[in-house]
Amino acid sequence: LKRKLQSPHGNPPLKRKRKPSINTFKKSAAEADVKKGSSSQKSPPKKQLTDKQNESQRSKPFIKTSSLFRNNPDIPEISRKAVQQIQESVFTTDSFSQLDLHPHLIATINTVLKISSMTSVQKQTIPVLLQGRDALVRSQTGSGKTLAYGIPLVQSLQGMESKIKRSDGPYALILVPTRELALQSFETVQKLLKPFSWIVPGVLMGGEKRKSEKARLRKGINILISTPGRLVDHIKSTECIHFRRTQWLVIDEADRILDLGFEKDVAVILNALNAVRETRQNVLLSATLTEGVTRLADISLNDPISISIADEIQKTLKPASQAERQASSSSNCMDQENFAVPEKLKQYVMMVPSKLRLVTLAAFILEKCKFEKHHKMIIFFSSCEQVEFHYELLLKVLSGELESEQPERSSVSSSCLQFLRLDLNVHLSPHAYKVFQEFLKSKTGILLCTDVAARGLDLPQVTWIVQYNAPASPAEYIHRIGRTARIGCHGSSLLVLAPSEAEYVSLLASHKINVSEIKMEKVLSSLLKDSRFQLHRPGRKVSCSAD
Repeated sequence: LKRKLQSPHGNPPLKRKRKPSINTFKKSAAEADVKKGSSSQKSPPKKQLTDKQNESQRSKPFIKTSSLFRNNPDIPEISRKAVQQIQESVFTTDSFSQLDLHPHLIATINTVLKISSMTSVQKQTIPVLLQGRDALVRSQTGSGKTLAYGIPLVQSLQGMESKIKRSDGPYALILVPTRELALQSFETVQKLLKPFSWIVPGVLMGGEKRKSEKARLRKGINILISTPGRLVDHIKSTECIHFRRTQWLVIDEADRILDLGFEKDVAVILNALNAVRETRQNVLLSATLTEGVTRLADISLNDPISISIADEIQKTLKPASQAERQASSSSNCMDQENFAVPEKLKQYVMMVPSKLRLVTLAAFILEKCKFEKHHKMIIFFSSCEQVEFHYELLLKVLSGELESEQPERSSVSSSCLQFLRLDLNVHLSPHAYKVFQEFLKSKTGILLCTDVAARGLDLPQVTWIVQYNAPASPAEYIHRIGRTARIGCHGSSLLVLAPSEAEYVSLLASHKINVSEIKMEKVLSSLLKDSRFQLHRPGRKVSCSAD
């Protein structure tokens, strides 16, 4: 039988195909009925919802959870000791009429500048400078340091026996770190000089034509305000500039001047001044007292009186405990400088994982600048590239460009949120001044910038400071938050930290800086108020009305 089934080529024998029988079909059908019956018994009948339950289900938004909110590191508890913070009360009860000033100067301060009482730094500094002494002034930003030296300077020049002539050249030289601060200082001095029109102020700064500046120098400038780099340029190339009659030297924002690398330029300027006139009155102003500022004070000031608002307030506080003194003495930090902060400034910190930083920032902007309204915000980043990236992204997402399909909402969002940018590379350009002026005049807006705006600039009505990247030092932290709560106004600041940066709060506490925590979840809940960031159940009509 095997031989008959075997193929002639030696291949294995082929198996016969059997046709399925009728019994097989009956068996399969029976099994299918059993499975159908068992499945129908397991699934319970559908529950009928009442009209009220249907309405409630339709009213709830359908929210899809993003992977951003999963697998994030745990946020650590912020452990810090409660420290006694040094809060500087800006205004005092003393008025300018108590000082020995020209009546026209007092009237100008009251009517033009609309200031009636002195700030703490002005109360301590102006009498010292009126006596002709050199001074090293350290005070928080936004405390009125420009008027602290501007008022005695104008009082001194207007009272000279021989009336000042424009052709006499500079009687006072004011050095400032940036173009924007130079323009602000010029405007303040110009207002103080309103009753004394024979004294001519002028400004030299990068971004302007040298030919025009040389023409102004030839005509004569009595109070010269300049950035160090541009002044050194004119000292080397402009013959008509001289300092034979210069009686005042003011170095404003000295720490910022050194940070920007102008130390050699300041040395050149001091040599040019000393070459023709060694005796003059010198004033050095700074928000922080760094090693570089101390070194600059040693070579520029002559037997100065040191004025520090923070030190004066520190004397009035409760003495530190023995444990605190031991901790302070055993610290490895070279400089345990304590900083004074504005009395009406509230400081917050928020711990945010890396994946959620961007969405949390967007939620915070919406909460403060759209839903609460009437807020003016500055957001600090660590680099120009970050400023550019976040500006383009936030402008597209939060200013309504996502809603091209809903033009009626787009215009509303654009009018609510106005974004501006200012990066470090343009602090000497006309473009930066244009952006600065636009933000200065607007009642609301969000300015994205690097540390170029962290020093000296007077930006009124700024209600929130957001530090998206932690500053390099507590001193830089103080400069950043100094853009709000200026001259007695209310303000708030938010520091955004990653979970791995939690120790930064302890570093701030070691410098007498207290911060309160804001929970990330509370900020993220603001996104639910904006219908653009909600996914709704099918069949529900999304309203396009303005919030």
